[in-house]
Amino acid sequence: MIEVWGRRNSINVQKVLWCCDELDLAYRLVEAGGAYGRTAEPDYRALNPTGLVPTLVDDGIVVWESNAIVRYLSRRYGAGTLWPDDAQAHARAESWMDWQTTAWLRLRPAFIGLIRTPEAERDRASIEAALETTAGHMQLLESHLSEHDYIAGHAFSMGDIPLGATVNRWLKLDIARPSTPALTAWEQRLSQRPAYTDTVRSIPLS
Repeated sequence: MIEVWGRRNSINVQKVLWCCDELDLAYRLVEAGGAYGRTAEPDYRALNPTGLVPTLVDDGIVVWESNAIVRYLSRRYGAGTLWPDDAQAHARAESWMDWQTTAWLRLRPAFIGLIRTPEAERDRASIEAALETTAGHMQLLESHLSEHDYIAGHAFSMGDIPLGATVNRWLKLDIARPSTPALTAWEQRLSQRPAYTDTVRSIPLS
């Protein structure tokens, strides 16, 4: 059985669990990271030298870095569905997945500041700068989604998973946001997918 090392409130772990559920893959969650610890222990570092979560173990194959795991699972178990056959759709999925890693880094200071930092200790300037930059990123995604139902085109694919997990956090923050009707409609389409609801949308920010 597949093992996923991590914790459910990690955005990067959520991507992997969502992908597993979309593919109807049985897995065992080994709780690690954050309050669970374990990531500094030698047995974990032997799997993942970065000491971060998630890490996937599948029939002796070890993969770390969340988007790499989503790609691996999609290629091995989701050819023609999560892993698009069409070259243009596949390229779109890959491009936006790589873009997500940068976009999330821009949102992260705001998320950490607003959700995981006591109010008296928050760096307001850093939070506002992160929110302003992320709003620009979301407008870029809004423009793309105004012309496509999903990240890769007309069908749900691996590309929607990293972006969906990031947008979920953006929409849950108690902040002012610019109007993004296409992005909001896309997230509503994602919310009709039980895998997204169970592994991402229903998990509180913490």
